[in-house]
Amino acid sequence: MKYLYIGAIFLLASLLLGMESCSKNTAQNNTPPVFPDWAKNKVLYECNIRQFSEAGNFKAVEAALPRLNEMGIGILWLMPIHPIGVKNRKGQLGSPYSVRDYKAINPDYGNADDLKQLVGRAHELGMKVILDWVPNHTAWDHVWISEHPEYYSRYNGAFTVPLNEHGEPIADWSDVCDLNYNNKELRKAMIDAMQYWIKDFDFDGFRVDMAGLVPNDFWAAVRPALDSIKPVFMLSEWQDEPGHFSTAFNVNYGWKWKDVTKDIAKGNANALALDSLQTFLDAYYPPGYSQLYFTQNHDENTWSGPEIDLYGQAADAVNVLSFTWAGMPMVYNGQEDILVQQLGFFNASPIRWKQYAKNDFYHTLCFLRRNNQALWTSHYGGSRHKINSSADEQVYAFYREKNGDCVLVVVNLSEQPKAFTLQPAPQISGTYRDVFDHHAVTVKTDMSLTLGPWEYLVLTNK
Repeated sequence: MKYLYIGAIFLLASLLLGMESCSKNTAQNNTPPVFPDWAKNKVLYECNIRQFSEAGNFKAVEAALPRLNEMGIGILWLMPIHPIGVKNRKGQLGSPYSVRDYKAINPDYGNADDLKQLVGRAHELGMKVILDWVPNHTAWDHVWISEHPEYYSRYNGAFTVPLNEHGEPIADWSDVCDLNYNNKELRKAMIDAMQYWIKDFDFDGFRVDMAGLVPNDFWAAVRPALDSIKPVFMLSEWQDEPGHFSTAFNVNYGWKWKDVTKDIAKGNANALALDSLQTFLDAYYPPGYSQLYFTQNHDENTWSGPEIDLYGQAADAVNVLSFTWAGMPMVYNGQEDILVQQLGFFNASPIRWKQYAKNDFYHTLCFLRRNNQALWTSHYGGSRHKINSSADEQVYAFYREKNGDCVLVVVNLSEQPKAFTLQPAPQISGTYRDVFDHHAVTVKTDMSLTLGPWEYLVLTNK
């Protein structure tokens, strides 16, 4: 859904219309799952294994771990690693989200020893690894199709492509077949498969694809089953189910944050749109919710375009927001190298790595987030407090504080230079350090500033 803004009221109205909660997903309790302590200050990095290197395998990802660790990445998300369906396959190689066997490894990527070595090396470096999980559907030639046909949904009496939240077939998902969560044995088998990757390969959690198309009472059973092995981190791709925060998930996708920031970058909205968005999200989700913020992921890159096409000169400014907003930031593989490719989904089109031109930019933001408690996720971090200015339609400013750590962010969200007066609260006055140029900046009430188009200022008291 695309949003066109003619003012804050229309933004809020469009969000209210666009955000639907699936009736089959009802939270089972009001106690949120434990947010693992190790995830509190981590930055997520999505790795598209097939496109990450010319080799397109686990060993190439492992070789890059020291570089990613040095950049400050804390959680590595591996896109699906399973064998890909052949029946109804799209393209030459098929979709990684067309899973043929939940307990097997795609031989194109390597073998079990290669995967264990990758996860083990990440752990040695202090990084965590989560696995992309596809619970809503399988390939048409998944082993369950013949062995357990009762696991699958029927539409007009026949196996069916995935059904949307309204029970309607999703026509363009022709390469996958819908699972039926009314079947108790399917639920047991799915939990067993998820536990397998934690027990045998030491994964630290899951990013769950289309989590909202699976009943929320299933997730209520999943989380304790996984935590009984080790504390896990759970990320839901779905944004339209607040109950996920009460069953299994620590973080969900900030899809609407992404849409709003894209519209700001394209001039279809101004900085006030962020206030309207935040008002809605705070009312829609339970207290303490956390979202994942990004400008690129595999879907955005492949189907919408690379960052430069979507954000233009605003890209750095929006990434600064993604790292300093109250949530968890993510980097998609290649962003540290100014990825301008649209990576293929069904065929190989590996990243053409160059000189990692944005490495220092992300290094600065990753380590700021790692070391400054104000920016940590969930209850570990500080609340965000807006700072008013004389140019609120163009300039967005805020500060966050936790246990004496403070970060102050000012961003010109327009393509024009802007001179303005900032009005921070007296209690945050003082001397700060610019995290990018390391100069000292004195913050005081009614301070005058000038920022160029899409320019930003990130200050810390540490």
